[in-house]
Amino acid sequence: MGRGAAFGRSVLRAAMLLALCPGAAGGTWMWLGIAAAGGPEKPGCSSPPLSPGQQELCRQKPELVPAIREGARLGLQECRSQFRHERWDCPAAAVSAAPGAAPLHCFAGTKESAFVYAVTAAGLVHAVTRSCSAGNVTECSCDTKLQGGGSASEGWHWGGCSDDIHYGMSFSRSFLDAPIRNASGKSGNGLLAMNLHNNEAGRQAVAKLMSVDCRCHGVSGSCAVKTCWKTMSSFEKIGRFLKDKYENSIQVSDKMKKKLRRKEKSQRKIPIQKEDLLYVNKSPNYCVEDQKLGIPGTQGRECNRTSDGPDGCNLLCCGRGYNTHVVRHVERCECKFVWCCYVRCRRCETMTDVHTCK
Repeated sequence: MGRGAAFGRSVLRAAMLLALCPGAAGGTWMWLGIAAAGGPEKPGCSSPPLSPGQQELCRQKPELVPAIREGARLGLQECRSQFRHERWDCPAAAVSAAPGAAPLHCFAGTKESAFVYAVTAAGLVHAVTRSCSAGNVTECSCDTKLQGGGSASEGWHWGGCSDDIHYGMSFSRSFLDAPIRNASGKSGNGLLAMNLHNNEAGRQAVAKLMSVDCRCHGVSGSCAVKTCWKTMSSFEKIGRFLKDKYENSIQVSDKMKKKLRRKEKSQRKIPIQKEDLLYVNKSPNYCVEDQKLGIPGTQGRECNRTSDGPDGCNLLCCGRGYNTHVVRHVERCECKFVWCCYVRCRRCETMTDVHTCK
């Protein structure tokens, strides 16, 4: 089953969950990703509702609207891919309610919220930078600072089109961080600073995973000279990096003094790195449906009876057990070409056990 297909089926559920989740619907740019991945239309600056600053940036830079949509789609799809086997499987409603919106959404300050902020900020950097390299934006292009450099003694030089992530990172900060800085409410400065940190952690992941690609030039493929350029890693690789950061995320105090600090007093001398993901609140119980929090629960989720991982029936079903039913598959098989001119196939049937959580 394809990642895009699995995400597409979640769009309708996203709308239903968002309607049940108080405070999540205000000013969220992630609906652009839902529309890009199969929604009814491709919205512009005013639909879905963006913050005033985001709407203004959108109007000033209309050529970036497709990249903004693509960044939202990348973040949402990668989140669902990384968590597809977890109890919390990144429902589209939860993701679409986080970045750029007031922080009083349904799962504010949790590890899952931290991942959402990071992966969507990274998605925006990735999509905008790709658009620059493709020549779709007048304000940016390839990284010209690398042109002409290299090492003659080592037989390589910079050339081609290096991805210039500086514009993408700058635009991501302007588009996503400003609404958070302008937000106010009961959540306090600690939560707002944490959200800004997680946004930046996503951007730093894109920068950290930049790689160098080269092409050989020479007689008979001798590779006497190489032309090299910098390129961003695939977004799947960035997603895996951020999932690892999620697994090792750091709980911080919601009471901020001069800067964010670890909640555990014994660990406060350990510095917090730019790439670390931070959270304030412990995650809610994702095992049981909670409509007020927009949690669908794990009942009915397909699980792997033989796995000891998060997709295993023991963990995913939260100890409730699982049901087993047999699914019959019919497909063409043993096809042969018959002269002339048709293909003759047999009709093959297979029976598969499918396990779903009680």
